[in-house]
Amino acid sequence: MQISETLFRKFAVEKSETVFRLFEETLPFTLPWSHYLLLMRIKDENERKFYEIEAAQSGWSIRTLQRQYNSSLYERLVLSREKGEVLRLASEGNIVARPQDIVKQPTVLEFLGLDEKAKYVESDLETAIINKLQKFLLELGKGYLFEARQKRFTYREENFYVDLVFYNRLLRCYVLIDLKIDKLTHQDLGQMLMYVHYYDRYEKLPDENPTIGILLCKEKDDALVEITLPENSNIYASEYQLYLPDKKELQKKLKEWIAEETGGEES
Repeated sequence: MQISETLFRKFAVEKSETVFRLFEETLPFTLPWSHYLLLMRIKDENERKFYEIEAAQSGWSIRTLQRQYNSSLYERLVLSREKGEVLRLASEGNIVARPQDIVKQPTVLEFLGLDEKAKYVESDLETAIINKLQKFLLELGKGYLFEARQKRFTYREENFYVDLVFYNRLLRCYVLIDLKIDKLTHQDLGQMLMYVHYYDRYEKLPDENPTIGILLCKEKDDALVEITLPENSNIYASEYQLYLPDKKELQKKLKEWIAEETGGEES
């Protein structure tokens, strides 16, 4: 997108001193003008810096940047982490160094085109993901490589099937994903625990890190997850939704969360 210097200056003047400060902070420019036209509309400085860093590091197109902003990626990542990491997101972007860094609450799958109110089974959800694999990888985050769907392994003459198997090259480990279209149960958690143990014992190489298990479910109970899984199990549950989240609602929740963490004082 080409913008003449005169037109850009005129546009910037009309957007007040806040815009000048944004562009002064971001010099030298690392993104196309179209990206900055979107970024300048983001009022929160930390959120704006996060999207600029991620767009530059990941080579996002303007459409991808718009989708990530509309899906409230920043708020979802912040709400999935400890308060001390908020400033890190704004200064470094989403650094994937631990299993927790790849989990979002919720996972947004609006690109699948499935009707929230329609009846569907887990195989429908799985097929939709495979058909839109590139977009699903974008939603999962950095470093993912797809290996297989319905990956079979046999233990004591009994066959088991993992819905989706990925490898994360940044964390250097397998990531197993199981899809649950209903409320998550302790049986689902126990099954994933068995899958993870199998991969750790029979699939991963000695120099690779422990396997991660993720259950994408329609509804989860955090208390049930905590009481069922042992500590450091490397298994995470994330609710999925088939529509874009309410950004204002997530922003409100984020402010309340920060206020709680700081004893009533927002940072």
